[in-house]
Amino acid sequence: MVETAEHDGDTPGTAGRDPDGGAGSADGGAGSAEAPPSLAEAVAVLTAPGQMFEMDHRDIRGVTTRVWKNAPETLRTVLELSTLHAERDFLVYEDERTTFGEHFRIAATLGNELAGRFGIRKGDRVAIAMRNLPEWVMAFWAAIVAGAVVVPLNAWWTGPELAYGLADSGSAVVFADEERAARIAPHVDELPDLRAVVLTSEEHDGEKRRAPAAGTLPRSSGEPVPVVPFPDAVGTPAEDVRLPDVAIDPDDDATIFYTSGTTGRPKGAVGTHRNSVSNLMNLFFVSTLGTLRRTAQLSDVSGGQNAHLLSVPLFHATGCHAILVSNTAAGGKLVMMHHFDPARALELIEREHITIFGGVPAMVMQVLDSPDFAKRDTSSVRSISYGGAPAPPDLVRRIKEHFPVGSPANGYGLTETSAMTTMNTGDDYVRKPDSVGPPAPVCDVAVVPEDHAGDEPPDLPPDPERVGELWIKGPNVVRCYWNRPEDTARSFTAGWLHTGDVARVDEEGYVYIVDRAKDMIIRGGENVYCVEVEAALFEHPAVADCAVIGIPDPVLGEEVGAIVVLRPGAEVDADELARFVRERLAAFNVPKRFWFRSDPLPRNPAGKVLKRELRTELVDR
Repeated sequence: MVETAEHDGDTPGTAGRDPDGGAGSADGGAGSAEAPPSLAEAVAVLTAPGQMFEMDHRDIRGVTTRVWKNAPETLRTVLELSTLHAERDFLVYEDERTTFGEHFRIAATLGNELAGRFGIRKGDRVAIAMRNLPEWVMAFWAAIVAGAVVVPLNAWWTGPELAYGLADSGSAVVFADEERAARIAPHVDELPDLRAVVLTSEEHDGEKRRAPAAGTLPRSSGEPVPVVPFPDAVGTPAEDVRLPDVAIDPDDDATIFYTSGTTGRPKGAVGTHRNSVSNLMNLFFVSTLGTLRRTAQLSDVSGGQNAHLLSVPLFHATGCHAILVSNTAAGGKLVMMHHFDPARALELIEREHITIFGGVPAMVMQVLDSPDFAKRDTSSVRSISYGGAPAPPDLVRRIKEHFPVGSPANGYGLTETSAMTTMNTGDDYVRKPDSVGPPAPVCDVAVVPEDHAGDEPPDLPPDPERVGELWIKGPNVVRCYWNRPEDTARSFTAGWLHTGDVARVDEEGYVYIVDRAKDMIIRGGENVYCVEVEAALFEHPAVADCAVIGIPDPVLGEEVGAIVVLRPGAEVDADELARFVRERLAAFNVPKRFWFRSDPLPRNPAGKVLKRELRTELVDR
């Protein structure tokens, strides 16, 4: 399971504002209030009967579940909504620009080609294996409207890993860039279900990207796999092209996202159309709630089109569900980067008048630390959202210092929750910087004792001091792991997802992620939560990045170790850092050993530090 928004994520809660700056509208008296309402008052106004965020109940696979009454029916509906912004820029990549109207025609044409030329039927799997490119977005929506199940594959995976994802999902077609296609090619004999590769290129030929050549991937036996250039598959879209004639229901499968796989084989989390559109509504709700809490109004008066700097991979839930889907629905501009670079990010913030950026906390910190920061105009930025990894509480202060009109946001979610479950924004985040916020109104959360054996959480009185495993229920929780009945049975019971994360919930309903259960250090019978030690280290002005791991100890079982990356030019020794932590946390939390490294900490594409890799490098050798 993977934290995404972020929490992704890393989950960006303002990604889904409408083109005029708001996330939706509602009729009610809050707009005329003299003072911003409390959280409870604002939620009550927005979710009242007849309002945009009214809730209802549905039977989902035998479980009564609270849902958004006015959510779009399916992701197909979301693409249809995008035509309301036909003349606006949707995708920006380097010097390429694609409007919403152009994108709709391409996606519709390609969807018809999937059904016709490639024989894709409802429920067939269509994979995407490429870095963030405009074709990724086009392939996603084409497969969705064809009724296929989209399988986004990790672009960082090796050839055997990509082959595993294709074989495990039984994908019939894969959209790939040339680098990923080259990795897949030696493994086509392992992919009996693969019918075609639709190929795109990153290389430029003069002023535009080069079109790849058609060809085949030979098999040792049987027919070779045809390789179709992306431009050939699209052709010249007709102005009046219509979407494929496929009936899609809210609880039909829509996506299979593979978890990070930091331990064992990745599992495919099967998400439905309802899962994704519920996340969309969660994000719209948070954006509208933030506006109402801040201004006592139901719409943002800032005006203009939102522009989102896409700095996280589309092949994760944050990038796809939280950023792509919400901007498609709301008319936001997606500005894509070939790879994340803080100097390039600042250049694009200035050039494209970026209103929203974020990713994982480390990316935000790199932008703030960049020597180019003072040279660039960042005044357009109104929201800095991140997740996917623990955020040091001090990051809130730094954001407010560098972006006076910006609103920081930190969220929590998982691949299995289709991105966002909770979100902490604005003044509430400043007030509670170590919390990931309250859950969306359609989501239930429970802190479950380790020894609980039931399918549903125990009926316990609220206790802000109780620490236990976080369970989540809601219309955004995926239905299963693909072809993994035993894993599914362990992680999903009676509509509840067992996250594996250790959490507590305070008296106001704000969630605090204490740690990953498997990342907890047990030192002489005391539980050391790595995220608390890391947060303490991040407060030291010399620390740019850090990770806390357990190291074997013959007496205590485990001791605390810390790997630290210092800011450029900073100097500090282990004794000073140990003293610094001891001043903030109980003595058993103080690292016994420190490692200082100049290279960045290893991270997976979702932004999580690869602690197993660090243990292997530093402890297990």
